[in-house]
Parts: sequence; C-alpha cells; structure tokens
Amino acid sequence: MRHRTAWQALAQNPLNVLASAWPWRSLAYLLSGVAFGAVTTVVLVSLLVAGVASLIVVVGAVLLLGVALSGIVVTRFERWRLRLVDLDPVPDPHRAPELPGLRAWLRTRLREPATWRELGFTAVSLTALWWMDLLVLGFALCVPVLVLLSPLDDPGAWPLVIVGLCLLPAAPYTITAWAAARAAVTRLMLAPRDSELGRRLTDVQASRARLVDVFDAERRRIERDLHDGAQQRLVSLNVRLGLARLDAEPGSSLAAQLADAQDQVGLAVEELRELSRGVHPKALTDHGLAAAAENLAARSVLPVTVDIRLPHRLAVTVETTAYFVIAEALANATKHSGATRVRVAARPHADVLTLSITDDGRGGADPAAGTGLTGLADRVAAADGRLRVSSPPGGPTLLHVELPCR
Repeated sequence: MRHRTAWQALAQNPLNVLASAWPWRSLAYLLSGVAFGAVTTVVLVSLLVAGVASLIVVVGAVLLLGVALSGIVVTRFERWRLRLVDLDPVPDPHRAPELPGLRAWLRTRLREPATWRELGFTAVSLTALWWMDLLVLGFALCVPVLVLLSPLDDPGAWPLVIVGLCLLPAAPYTITAWAAARAAVTRLMLAPRDSELGRRLTDVQASRARLVDVFDAERRRIERDLHDGAQQRLVSLNVRLGLARLDAEPGSSLAAQLADAQDQVGLAVEELRELSRGVHPKALTDHGLAAAAENLAARSVLPVTVDIRLPHRLAVTVETTAYFVIAEALANATKHSGATRVRVAARPHADVLTLSITDDGRGGADPAAGTGLTGLADRVAAADGRLRVSSPPGGPTLLHVELPCR
C-alpha cells in the first residue's frame, strides 16, 4: 500500500519505515528547509534594512513592497517542497487578476487575505521553523556521531559508544516524525480549513455525511417495517393456511390448493427475510462487522476465508459501508471472476480501517464493464474513503479499501 504522507507511513507501518524512502525524503525536506530558510533570511533581512534606510526615496518603498510580497515566492517554493513528505498537493489560493498588467496584479495580490497569510507563514518559517529543522538534524545526526567519537579524546568515555550506537537507529524516526509534523504545520498555514475553498469542502463533506446517515437510518426503518410488519403478516397467513388445510378433506382439490398457497407464502417469507438482510443485516447491528461478514461467507457459493480483527465496534457508517463492500465484492467474485476461493481481511491502522478482498479468479475486472466496481467506489467515496483495484489479466483480483474511522 502506498502511503500519501510521512506521518501515515509512521502511523501505519513503523517497522517498515527504515526500508522505505520516507526517511530519505524527510532528510531532503529538512535539509532543503535549512538551506532555503538561511538564504531567505539573509535576503529578506537585507531588503528590510535597506528599505527602511532608504524609505525617504522611492526605492525604499519598492524594497518594502517586495518584502511584503515575498511570501508569495516563499510559499510557492514551500508548496513544491512539501511534496517530498506529503504527496497531496496544496492548491494555490491566489486568483487571477481581472485585468492584465503589473498594476492590476499588485492590486489583486495586496487585497487578497492569502497574501498576508503567506507573509505571516514566511515570518514564522524564518524565525522558527528552519531553526527547528536545524536543531532536529543536529540532534538526530550530529549528537550520535559526536558521542561515538568521544573515546578519541577521552579513552575512558568508551561506554558512550554504546549510547551512540543506540541513538543512531532512532535518527530516521526522529527525522521522519519532525518532517511529518513540519509538513502538517505548513499545510495547515498554507491551506487553512477556514478559507473559502475549505469551507465549501467542509460543507460538502458534512452534507455527504448527513446523507449517508439519513440513508442508513432509512434502511434500518425499512428493515424494521419488513420484519415487524409484512413478514409477521405473512407468517400469520401461513399459519392460517395450515389450519385451513386441517379442515379440508385430505386429497381434495381444496387441500391441494391450500398446500400450494402455503408453499408460496413460505417462499415469500424466505425472500422477504433475504431482502431484509440486504437492507440492513441484523447480525451487523447486533454483533458487528466480523459476525456479519461470517454470515455472508456462510451463504456464499464460493469458499470464503474471513480474517477480521477489530478491537472494538466501529462507527455505524464505517461498519455498514464495509459490510456492503464485502457483500458486493463476493457477489462480483461469484458472477464474474471464475474464482475458487475468496479471502476477506480487515484491520484498523491508526484512524483508518483497511479492508482487502482477494480472489484467485481470472482477473481483468474493469469498472466500465458493469461489474459493480463503480457502485462500490461511490459507496466508499460517500464514507470519505478510498478504493483501489488490482486485477491483472489472469488474476488475482484485489480490492483494497481505506475507510476513516476517527
């Protein structure tokens, strides 16, 4: 599974971080931050001093204007550099000027809140962030080396070599953790949630979550109505037909018709039970995702291995989405894959539930071919999750789903 951020790599697979590229990417991120921060500090301080000193002439105002707009250049580089440890790009908040020309551009930029927010980030970065990058690099890399070399000056300090050897393996984790935290602060300041775009995205996500909750509540109501209403009436009718058969003369035409009617009612009851399970399974409500998946496996035509380990019950939306993903995936495997066995596994990692469904079928699953993958993707997206499909020709087919479960 490909992680999108260094923080996610640390949270989900801390033991595999050393074998990945994240420590090196984090090191490059911090080193470039130190270099860029040092150069930018010298340049901007020089411009600020020169601008204040020459304020009585026009050139001083131009220099100070350049300092005020420096955040645009600094944050553009920061957005590009952020991709080292955060693969999701930060959008540029600036809008295009309504008119061409330098004056229109300056007027637009000076009136945008994003310009002054970026100047604030530049001030924080130059006075604090790159210095902290330097301190973290010094602590993670220089301190262990100095401790290891201490016996050269004092042979009696040889026990410090053991301390240095213990500190070295922690360096990649220290560097990666700080780079991830630094990137999170940068993203928070450059793309705040209270921006206009952030507010719109938040509103859309909240609306989608409300729709999912309303739809799930409606499913539960339909399931209760089917179970307590129509299903009970059919069971009662089946009992009455059985009593009527007792009053009919054995072997008569009426007895045969009553027997046939009773069989039809019995089939209707079974179909209604299956329908109510599909609307919202009782096992999911009462016992959780693992038990509901076991029920799906027991009813499947294919042999299904279920390996779901959850320390506690998840949110209703997460459990419901995961259940219907499993149900649809098993139906697809039965109809289209030609598989002989299926494996379903689920684990919580940090604040994400990872769900994988694998079959040994012929592969070649294509969302455009009407195999139900488009519906699965829509269902997962409605829960703010991600779905990935790997299905090369010849198989196997793997559905990997990530559902946030904060």
